[in-house]
Amino acid sequence: MKRFLAKLSYDGTNFSGWQIQPNVRTVEETLEKALKIISKQTINVVGSGRTDAGVHALSQYAHFDFPISMKTHQIVAALNSNLPDDILIKNIYEVSHKFHSRYDAQKRSYLFLISKHRTPFNRFYQSYFPNKKLDFHKIEESAKFFLGKHDFTSFCKLNPKLNHHFCQIFNFDCKENENTVKLQITANRFLHNMVRRIVGTLVNISHEQVQAEIVIKLLKNRNPSHKLISTAPPQGLYLKNVEYSEFL
Repeated sequence: MKRFLAKLSYDGTNFSGWQIQPNVRTVEETLEKALKIISKQTINVVGSGRTDAGVHALSQYAHFDFPISMKTHQIVAALNSNLPDDILIKNIYEVSHKFHSRYDAQKRSYLFLISKHRTPFNRFYQSYFPNKKLDFHKIEESAKFFLGKHDFTSFCKLNPKLNHHFCQIFNFDCKENENTVKLQITANRFLHNMVRRIVGTLVNISHEQVQAEIVIKLLKNRNPSHKLISTAPPQGLYLKNVEYSEFL
């Protein structure tokens, strides 16, 4: 029995998120079904993290223990031949039995795409904020105040199982072109809804033309009900990458 790590991408449009749930289509369940076809037995998959319904992944990772003697490229081919078109296995790595896709992750990066204009073509892959003024320079200025280690209680869906809500943001890049605002954020961990609430807040700060320093107050107050804090739609969010020290 060897342990492998899959690197995969998926279009989250028709999935109810990563985690298995009753009576809905999820990425985790779809991947486990493909593994069962190949191995003729149930194989549990452990993802690097969970994505919500409608959220996409450019590079998600998941480990599993595999009972059949196959080379990594053979597992890639076998899985892709048994997976639907909205999931693609990009690579398979053999890892140690102690390796854990979630707990061994060093950094995670998310990309959020904001469309400046409503079109029928990007509605599943970018987020559009009707009646909101997008001031890119205000967004870029405000984003800098999220850098560093902070308590993100204000910017997450509360989970009583968590010991703390501290996260360290290493990088927050903001770019703009004629049609799109691109936000890329890298941290050691992300809490549930954290990226979407950060983006929603930045859009509100931009629209209301509030001083960028308000971010400091929002973090310190730990009040998720503040009027400036809202949750951005899932369609513009992509899990871009997960970094591990063991092999990448």
